[in-house]
Amino acid sequence: MISEKQITQISKFLSLVLRHQPETIGIQLDQNGWTDVKDLIEKANDNGIKFDRETLNHIVVTNAKKRFAFNETLDKIRASQGHSIALELGYTNQKPPKILYHGTGEKSVQSIVDTGLEKRSRQHVHLSSDIETAIKVGQRHGKPFVFKVFAEQMYYDNFQFFISDNGVWLTDNVPTKYLKRNDE
Repeated sequence: MISEKQITQISKFLSLVLRHQPETIGIQLDQNGWTDVKDLIEKANDNGIKFDRETLNHIVVTNAKKRFAFNETLDKIRASQGHSIALELGYTNQKPPKILYHGTGEKSVQSIVDTGLEKRSRQHVHLSSDIETAIKVGQRHGKPFVFKVFAEQMYYDNFQFFISDNGVWLTDNVPTKYLKRNDE
């Protein structure tokens, strides 16, 4: 049986190759981010990251953040969001809830207050529909801080919103006028 530590290592590896650097092991992602499951497993194993289909299934099904998804025929896999490489994920513009949340570390608060939320090297800014998730995201960057995002108003002002396979709201940027510090 594979350990939780090994599951975590494989999951981090999958995030790397399916979101940022597929060339690390010589796989290719199609324009929608999909790659062949058998090819992924074979090339990962050839590059010292050992796992089988059963382990991959376990990671996809049990990942709390639902970072990965299989296609309908279960022969392709992709990361749900968070790519730093240009892809067309096939999501359609949707009206978001009135308020969404963005979690960050306290050290980034002033920069966000000054410039708004920017996607930087990613394809989208990531937003959550609940404060608890935003806090968890913020904790990855130090002491967490949460911004409220007036998403519905942005939508009415012609900003586009998408929702990923794992429920993360995505948009291109959030100007400062649509942000409120959650501590105010």
